[in-house]
Amino acid sequence: MNHTLHLCSVRADAEELAAVVHPRRGLALVRDLLPDFTGDIRQVLAEDLLERLEKLAEAADDGVFRDSDSVTYGAPYRHPRMLWGIGLNYVEHASDLSEGVPEEPASFIKGDHTVIGPGEDIPIPAQSGRTTTEAEVAVVIGRYCRNVEVEDALDYVAGVVPVLDQTAEDILQRNPRFLTRSKNFPGFFSFGPRIVPLAEAVGAGTLADMQVSTVVNGEVRRTNTVSHMRYSPEYLISFHSKVMPLYPGDIISTGTPGAIHVRPGDTAEARVSGVGTLSNPVTAGG
Repeated sequence: MNHTLHLCSVRADAEELAAVVHPRRGLALVRDLLPDFTGDIRQVLAEDLLERLEKLAEAADDGVFRDSDSVTYGAPYRHPRMLWGIGLNYVEHASDLSEGVPEEPASFIKGDHTVIGPGEDIPIPAQSGRTTTEAEVAVVIGRYCRNVEVEDALDYVAGVVPVLDQTAEDILQRNPRFLTRSKNFPGFFSFGPRIVPLAEAVGAGTLADMQVSTVVNGEVRRTNTVSHMRYSPEYLISFHSKVMPLYPGDIISTGTPGAIHVRPGDTAEARVSGVGTLSNPVTAGG
């Protein structure tokens, strides 16, 4: 997909409002460009409004825009239709856990109740004595995608976004069949602040050059590049499109270079080169 706008939402009082960031002009609310629009960024993708918004953002009055650093970002949207996670996708991470990389992608699904945005609490569930945070880069599907081949897969991507994926690791270690449970506590999927167009994110390089880092309390704990994934993002898109249709706004979080144990009082970050930094405080949950 060919566009230049970053996709996001901003917090205003008790609302989260869909917004776009123009590379030169700043941030504009979607409703100020499309006065009848009342939905979220997922609806922007589902209704194929990106090309129209590009033209409107170029032509709009200067007064529509504001400094993109002056706002508080929320999750780009709260209710993805489908949210895929991928386990053990970096070879080094699998080695850390004394496990081999699966012969096919080891995917799982998370519910939208897990979704939080930048700055929101990651609550450690009372029933978990060891919860980990995992920095990842996720791809956001921009148009209907079914049975696509690897070489065409990135044409279906609206953009990429930093992610923090949490796991109740002690629950998972009791039995690998507990994967869904261990991944689906509230606050266990943070994403944002912006969905960045792929062409901008990779610049003069390629997606394989992108660096992903898990950071806790300002210390880079694990880092790696997408080139060290066993299954590339484009392969993951192709693979899952042959399992089921992928729709605009569906998310595939592509795996972590390393999971780090976090405790209440910590601050977790995902840093993705060319894309941005996502930060969340860790708190005690119920």
